[in-house]
Amino acid sequence: MRIALLSATLIAAVGCGAGQGASGSTPGTNLAISIWPEGRGTGVPTKWTLRCDPAGGTLPRRAAACRQLYGLTRPFAPPRKDLACTDLYGGPQQAVISGMYRGSRISTVLGMRNGCEISRAEKLAFLVPGFASAAGS
Repeated sequence: MRIALLSATLIAAVGCGAGQGASGSTPGTNLAISIWPEGRGTGVPTKWTLRCDPAGGTLPRRAAACRQLYGLTRPFAPPRKDLACTDLYGGPQQAVISGMYRGSRISTVLGMRNGCEISRAEKLAFLVPGFASAAGS
């Protein structure tokens, strides 16, 4: 009896679009990514786009990037205010990621000015090709 009930529940959930996919049941992700190797305001940024559900845009390895992004918990959350950061300089490069993430508007700036920024940039490096490696990491 329990197996039948579990099976019926699972079939109903899948039938109602509980999974992510192109069905439109999942709020969209559509990101614009701009990277300045020498910091914002210097030179022309490299630009990429990423769309998920279904994967698209100009970012390399879009499907893998969407899977990795959806595997993170709160990927665009700002750093905690009480976080102590190491005094480690990774370089002048900056990136801006903005747009919609799972139906919510986001905008975040990545930098390499201290250990906290470097850690955050490394976590999101799959969205900013060449960004963290420009600091020699």
